[in-house]
Amino acid sequence: MIKLHNTKTRAKEIFTPIDAKNVRMYVCGPTVYDRAHLGNGRPVVVFDVLYRLLRHVYGPDHVTYVRNFTDVDDKINATALARQQAGDPRPLEALIRERTEETIQWYHDDMDALGALRPNFEPRATEYIGPMVAMIADLITKGHAYAIEGHVLFRVRSYKNYGALSGRSIDDMIAGARVEVAPYKEDPMDFVLWKPSSGDEPGWESPWGRGRPGWHIECSAMSYELLGASFDIHGGGLDLQFPHHENEIAQSCCAHPEASFANVWMHNEMLQVEGKKMSKSLGNFFTVRDLLDQGYPGEVIRMVYLGTHYGKPMDWTMEKAIEAEVKLFGYIEMIARYGDLDVAKLLEPKIEVVDALSDDLNTHEALRILGTLNGSSDANDLGRNIEFLGILNWEQLASKTLQYRRALEILAPLAIQIQKLREEAKVSKNFVHVDALRKAISEANVSVMMSKEEVVLRPEMDFDVTKLEVLK
Repeated sequence: MIKLHNTKTRAKEIFTPIDAKNVRMYVCGPTVYDRAHLGNGRPVVVFDVLYRLLRHVYGPDHVTYVRNFTDVDDKINATALARQQAGDPRPLEALIRERTEETIQWYHDDMDALGALRPNFEPRATEYIGPMVAMIADLITKGHAYAIEGHVLFRVRSYKNYGALSGRSIDDMIAGARVEVAPYKEDPMDFVLWKPSSGDEPGWESPWGRGRPGWHIECSAMSYELLGASFDIHGGGLDLQFPHHENEIAQSCCAHPEASFANVWMHNEMLQVEGKKMSKSLGNFFTVRDLLDQGYPGEVIRMVYLGTHYGKPMDWTMEKAIEAEVKLFGYIEMIARYGDLDVAKLLEPKIEVVDALSDDLNTHEALRILGTLNGSSDANDLGRNIEFLGILNWEQLASKTLQYRRALEILAPLAIQIQKLREEAKVSKNFVHVDALRKAISEANVSVMMSKEEVVLRPEMDFDVTKLEVLK
């Protein structure tokens, strides 16, 4: 039994899919104008965990996950224009396409590093302009939108439930929010469905002239085309709750009044860095790629994300990252010494871990349970649950455990060798060779512990098996 907190009802509810043979989830994806920052990575990991849980419960072939790319945006246009002004002779359209291709590849590379599975569909807004135009035309016909001066705007007051998701009245929104003031608006709260494009800007032909879609209509049209008028779960960051998700609901429910649009709405809370809001002015703004390049493995970043419940604000700290890395290395060490991944692959995830995730994605509890698997007999369960949580996939687990085992193979004779050199040195009083070998082993990030009886060599977190190979 899966229970999820539904923003729409403000309560944790038992999740009952519309069709258990096709559980459908839509998550708002990135606007692809630059690298994904650390906050952008959080919803990717949150809903990746949910995707894995749904696949486990309903079967991999019975879950459809859609996450879009917004590739129509003024920031994308500005970057392309800057390249053109810097001397690139290609048309603006070609430069825009190049920029979006570039940033989508960056996004895939960075989210892959965080262990996120690719969704079933990753639609680009530019591929769904036709359905957007059709939905806008339908909204005009039904009296929910109006065309004026090349724009099409949605009549917010035509949808009586507007504000239900965010819990605000329209009048409160006007009083407390910055709304775009334009002389052609019937009401200050009305928002753009279609806007005109100038000669240099990307645009498509429509009944209202050459233009491009507003941001909100994109997700309504793409979710309808790929998941239908009603689907199970809609997710995204809390910053999207208003106005983006509120506007999606209004558009979609007015276009398809017979349907429910999304039954469950889920929002992850925001992210801080070392207790402060992430901002460039404070010097604590990081992209996911920044952290990867600084040497934080993607699996460690993921574990830090998982350490805080998605519904609570998350604080990224260096202390948490170090703690996660130490824990993960201990898990790898245990699996390498006592586990068999071929056996682990045949196991089911621990029921306690599945239950924790089924309780509104309690990833903190799932990690706590992972930490209780500390006996040699738990090694295979540990491997299976690390894979289930998306921390490391089977290929990565195999590679890391193989490296550790290879290090142990090399270190066993080296321990004997260094012990022999010690015995010889005790007689000759010349410890040069002992010290040289001990130093070389230490430089491979292997701890060297000597007692009267034995020498114990143990790989540390960043051990380098290539440095050990030359010492064989």
